Amino acid sequence: MIDLLTTHYNYVVSVLLFGIGLYVVMGSDNLVKKVIGMNIFQVGIFLFFVTIGYVDGGVPPVVGHGQTTFVSPLPHVLILTAIVVGVSLTAVALALIIRIYNGYGTLDESVIKEVQVDD
Repeated sequence: MIDLLTTHYNYVVSVLLFGIGLYVVMGSDNLVKKVIGMNIFQVGIFLFFVTIGYVDGGVPPVVGHGQTTFVSPLPHVLILTAIVVGVSLTAVALALIIRIYNGYGTLDESVIKEVQVDD
């Protein structure tokens, strides 16, 4: 069991990042902390996909290599796209949080719900 954890530590770290991100998103009432938790969760997903895409002894799929073990570029391309989408999503979320703060004067989700019920 210990040998399995030491050889596949990337999977352990990605599961820890999943858990930490999910805990922060679900356990916090602060909207900025929720965005940070979402980013931590995304990093766990990125690490998981890059780890899956790794091939021991593989080379890039370029013509001229004499080996038969190639690494698929698809997971890496997907992660690059996901990073761009994640940065965009974070920027939009923070812009919305600024608007919410200007409108309600707080970033606490429970206070915002109370204000909406009162209106």
